[in-house]
Amino acid sequence: MSKRDLKKYLNELNKEQLEEQIIELYEKFSPVKVYYNFVFNPKEDSLLQECKLKISNEYFPIKTSGRGKKPKMRRSVAQKYIKHFIVLGVDPFVIADIMLYNIEIAQTFSAEHLVKQELFYKSMLNSYEQAVLYTIANGIVANFKQRMIQIQQETVSQRWKNHADFLLISERFDFS
Repeated sequence: MSKRDLKKYLNELNKEQLEEQIIELYEKFSPVKVYYNFVFNPKEDSLLQECKLKISNEYFPIKTSGRGKKPKMRRSVAQKYIKHFIVLGVDPFVIADIMLYNIEIAQTFSAEHLVKQELFYKSMLNSYEQAVLYTIANGIVANFKQRMIQIQQETVSQRWKNHADFLLISERFDFS
């Protein structure tokens, strides 16, 4: 069904029928419920804190029953939240904050632990470029410029093998 056909169908329904359909969608489909819960009660601060906790747990897992958990360092956890927040229409400042927080917590981890996986550094570079492009696209780069510079400088101080690539991105968008 095309969007035009859907509009035509919805125009044929009266108010009660529309309400019934929306309630049915709300009850049947979890994403619809999540969307409406967010729209009518957008607790962005609590969503942000929950997200940051999950991301930091990827690098610094909470120890349970005296045994230490091994860090998983999955970039996908942050990416899933970012994508979800974009779909919900969360404030771009919150999304950019999460994008940069993901890199910053990874850098905190790599400052304390030797990371041998090349994929870790490559994925952090991808995250950095995505964050830069996202802030530019949303006209909020000035609000996050200092954090992006700090991230780039931290790659140098930690001697990341791809620190020159971070510098190239910073130079390309003129914030080094």
